Amino acid sequence: MGEEVALYGTIAKMKLKPGAEEKIMQVMEGSTAHREGHVATYVFKSDADPNVHFVTTIFESKGAYKKFADSTDQTKRFHQMQELLAAEPEWHDGEVIHHDTKVAAAH
Repeated sequence: MGEEVALYGTIAKMKLKPGAEEKIMQVMEGSTAHREGHVATYVFKSDADPNVHFVTTIFESKGAYKKFADSTDQTKRFHQMQELLAAEPEWHDGEVIHHDTKVAAAH
């Protein structure tokens, strides 16, 4: 048996300024480079408030996540994102203890 991957990541609750969704998606799409160990990113738009997004990003390990999160490129991107937010994001970092992915989501 192979060694299990200790998946790790974050869930962020972000309150966007009205009309900022397209711009923030462009900033997030620009983060595809330099993401060693990246497994997946999902963005949920809240039914209760379409300006609230929940962003889940998963990496192969805590070390890979921290390397990405602490990178100069991600810090720059985060400052760009902050200009599009109505409030400070809520971050919830942790180990993924269960996952069950069946199909890829379509836009």
